[in-house]
Amino acid sequence: MLAPRLSRLFTAALIAVLPATLSAEPRHGIAMYGEPQLPQGFTSLPYANPDAPKGGRIVSGETGSFDSLNPHIRKGQVPWQLRFLAYESLMGRSWDEPFSLYGLLAETIDVDEAGTWVEFQLHPDAKFSDGTPVTVEDVLWSYETLGTIGHPRYQGAWKKIEKAEAVGERGVRFTFNVADRELALIMGLRPILKKAQWEGKDFAESGIDQVPISSAPYVIDDFEAGRFVSLKRNPDYWGADIPFRRGTNNIDEIRMEFYADGGVIFEAFKAGATDTHRETNAAKWADQFDFPAVQNGDVVKSVIPHQRPTGMTGFVFNTRRDVFKDWRVREALIQAFNFEFINDTINGGTNPRISSYFANSVLGMEEGPATGKVQALLEPFADDLLPGALDGYTLPVAKDERNRANINAARSLLTEAGWTVQDGVLKNSDGEVFTFEVLLGNASTENESIMNIYVDTLERLGITPTIARVDSAVLKERETAYDFDMAYYRRGLSLSPGNEQLLYWGKDGVETPGTRNYMGMNSPAAEAMINTMLTSESRDDYLAAVKALDRVLTSGRYVIPIWHQPVSFLAHKKELKYPERLPMYGDWIGFLPDVWWVEE
Repeated sequence: MLAPRLSRLFTAALIAVLPATLSAEPRHGIAMYGEPQLPQGFTSLPYANPDAPKGGRIVSGETGSFDSLNPHIRKGQVPWQLRFLAYESLMGRSWDEPFSLYGLLAETIDVDEAGTWVEFQLHPDAKFSDGTPVTVEDVLWSYETLGTIGHPRYQGAWKKIEKAEAVGERGVRFTFNVADRELALIMGLRPILKKAQWEGKDFAESGIDQVPISSAPYVIDDFEAGRFVSLKRNPDYWGADIPFRRGTNNIDEIRMEFYADGGVIFEAFKAGATDTHRETNAAKWADQFDFPAVQNGDVVKSVIPHQRPTGMTGFVFNTRRDVFKDWRVREALIQAFNFEFINDTINGGTNPRISSYFANSVLGMEEGPATGKVQALLEPFADDLLPGALDGYTLPVAKDERNRANINAARSLLTEAGWTVQDGVLKNSDGEVFTFEVLLGNASTENESIMNIYVDTLERLGITPTIARVDSAVLKERETAYDFDMAYYRRGLSLSPGNEQLLYWGKDGVETPGTRNYMGMNSPAAEAMINTMLTSESRDDYLAAVKALDRVLTSGRYVIPIWHQPVSFLAHKKELKYPERLPMYGDWIGFLPDVWWVEE
């Protein structure tokens, strides 16, 4: 019964067009299209339990290490949860709607009918954890600081701001210099920091010597660099009774313990040292979660469905490297990847393959040639698009373990691209050997197992790659500098893609370090589709632009896709509970631990 209900909610949320949203009057919430589902004065988010008890503790196991507590800067390794648990923004997202925001630090939001500015009025009770009020000055400083010296994810939107100004005692207005319908919502999602804390300090270089002060329900209570971080629920949290927060942030302590790799984390969970464990391997979920704590009921196995796009998971080609510039080479290596055999070996054949970046959702490209609005959007770029963008692209299917047909297709493509086998080794006409390095973190034995199978296959083409396993600090450094040939890649995508897509695929990321454009793609067609998404005036136009973008990305052959899971596997101690009503996004940001509670 859950999936049809979520589908109806999703359809309803995308039915109307923007002019109905931009009402030019202060409101409690805003939606990308049409009206937000929850009315003024709503009780709580639909997937939260407003009667959930407070208290208890939850311990999670994390891989790697950390050397900073500031997730808003370029440098350093930070526990990823801090960005969401330890900071607040003016508005908050409902993960039961594609893109709706409701008042958080801001009591109201106001957007003019033309969509040229957005104005927020701060909640009169909003306070930082030290008891001082959140001011307009804090908001303006946070936006400018993050937009100029903060993480790249904040800088694209800041460049689109013509003016940021105070409006009265509690108001702040952002005026835009471009037509971008998503900006009004994006401006509501920036973390708000305390300006006074950073006076005389180098924000961009902050490490573990500074515990940032924020207005969030949780504060960093204790930590040991590289070992653990403990967050405690603030008993004096200012917003405990606003509608957006009711039934959330129920657990008194959230503790993150750091381990060397995923195998150690699983053993720690089995031993009772941690309370939750996310499993991404379906075969392991079926075969290895029968230890005593599961058998006696102390550990519960929960399966959480979702309707998110698959995103992209696999092994990314760095097209900044000469060896991967030719799309025929990339297609050849995709052909040589025997997904069916690898999936059967690793997962027992249970996981479906990712077929495109927005698959598993209404945003995904459709099979066959592009038609209608999607075709019209792509045709102006026909001369630059790779085969498959307009006429349709599908991933190869291996017929047997040897993958003979696809290996032959790969060999032909490599020959077309100027690579032939000479004395058992693939070389070009200058005698240069075709080889590359695969960069992997040392925390994932699964990825290494995948690559070992793949390397054996590539030897039949005269290719002998090397596998480099590095620790998390080196991995982060090399990924930031795009210092790799091929690397494991995971990019989650939402039901409301927008400006962040430029950070993922935009040309600025070809040379600018620290973006998410790992593949180094520079596609005018992709950027045009993103700009169309940002300026669409109807649901149909928006969907067509995303479907067209999906075609450009998929036919670009930038990643060897592996599998996705239409459900999440969560094992947890029996005392940990979550609401029966699940959000559309499932096990995503805002779910665990946000709406869970401890029931002794």
